[in-house]
Amino acid sequence: MSDVSYHRLTAANAHFLIGADVFDGPVIGEQLNRFVADDGHELVFALSEDVVIGFASGVVQFHPDKTPTFFVSEVDVAPEVQRRGIGTELCDRLLKIARDIGCEGALLATEVDNVPARALYRALKARETEGVVVYDWDGVMDA
Repeated sequence: MSDVSYHRLTAANAHFLIGADVFDGPVIGEQLNRFVADDGHELVFALSEDVVIGFASGVVQFHPDKTPTFFVSEVDVAPEVQRRGIGTELCDRLLKIARDIGCEGALLATEVDNVPARALYRALKARETEGVVVYDWDGVMDA
């Protein structure tokens, strides 16, 4: 594998995400454009030989009585390159962006049985909480 480079998503480099295999499904051009156009959405991705091999994304959350926080939506690294520090680097970069744009904290959720993800977040010094229950509407958690 050649060198890995890391990039913050912009309109100029968004084309790299089209056809990438690290997302849950195919990237939808219109949704990608909306994501890039919204200042509150952030995504960093890793490239190797012009192929996206991982990404981390999130969104700034505003509320009238709280300081801005950052919700990490997804982190994924291609199976063949996992456990090489790519997920750690992606998360570090995404959290730095969140802090740089004024977020005073970050959070995420993952499945209890997602052992690799939980190990990654512990290694990043995230605090693991208990007693949180997730509810969804319209099957959003089915994906």
